Amino acid sequence: MKVIGLIGGMSWESSLEYYRLINELVKERLGGYHSARCVLYSVDFEEIEECQRAGRWAEAAEILVEAARGVEKAGADLLVICTNTMHRMAGEVQQALRIPLLHIADATAEKVIEKGIKKIGLLGTKYTMEQDFYTGRLKAHGLEVVIPDEPDREVVHRIIYDELVKGKVLNSSREKYKDIINRLAANGAEGIILGCTEITLLIKQEDVAIPLFDTTFIHAWRAVEFALKEK
Repeated sequence: MKVIGLIGGMSWESSLEYYRLINELVKERLGGYHSARCVLYSVDFEEIEECQRAGRWAEAAEILVEAARGVEKAGADLLVICTNTMHRMAGEVQQALRIPLLHIADATAEKVIEKGIKKIGLLGTKYTMEQDFYTGRLKAHGLEVVIPDEPDREVVHRIIYDELVKGKVLNSSREKYKDIINRLAANGAEGIILGCTEITLLIKQEDVAIPLFDTTFIHAWRAVEFALKEK
């Protein structure tokens, strides 16, 4: 079994989900007392959020590169960045490493395509929804990407940062997300990518009729598949 390297803390609530899922998936595959071999580097999300808000992406990249090198030095065989938004600097991180980085958008796109979906809705932070580092990656897989209109993007972003990353899960916010998802579906989306690892804390498949793609689960599953793959 390969050692899974994790960069977490963005936020720690979703990192907890990664750790739980990865270990559950390993036990499901191998049985017995098996658990995942992994190394976790948890950053201070306050520093990351300040960089995001100020547009200091180069500084944020330096923080992630330092964390990634630490994970690699600790013996990781692969790297998982436990957040969608910070894949904005996936290229810089990969360039600093010898081990492979498993990109969350690639893993998600593969699952969407497996379902025969071509037009996909995307929810996430404003950075993820509006910037090309994520939507462009999905489009490179041949997907058409639909995002909410500007007022809805503000709502999605605010709930992530004001509530979900702080561990607040409110029914009122769930209803707002459901309304936004229904509007995306009305605009032709055949499925919805939950493109922020905290959104899965709020929205589940049973909440909506349209297929959901939980990036936290998909990314964790992809890491386990890689870790258990024979050379």
